[in-house]
Amino acid sequence: MAKKTTTYQEDLIEALKDSREAAAYLNAAMEEGDRELFLLALRNVAEAHGGMAAIAEKAKLNRESMYRMLSKKGNPEIKSILNLLHSMGLKMSIEPKIKVAKGSKIRKAA
Repeated sequence: MAKKTTTYQEDLIEALKDSREAAAYLNAAMEEGDRELFLLALRNVAEAHGGMAAIAEKAKLNRESMYRMLSKKGNPEIKSILNLLHSMGLKMSIEPKIKVAKGSKIRKAA
């Protein structure tokens, strides 16, 4: 019996079913600073978490609006992205660029 081969996309979607993998993938895409790349990453994670229709329903978004929002020319509002992430069991957070030593005080910029 021949071994079934999978495509990169199939392997990626399977890996993104794990929330930790999905979070790392989205963070890496966000670090690139490319809107289209980040929206593609969101589409891939949505596919891994049940598909666009299922995620749109969970996020209480119109399916067509979600497709438009995550298209190459999409320009989603932050509220929509946060809602979408929440529906997939993820959240967005901001972290300092450098690690602050325990007990150090962070100074506010003037």
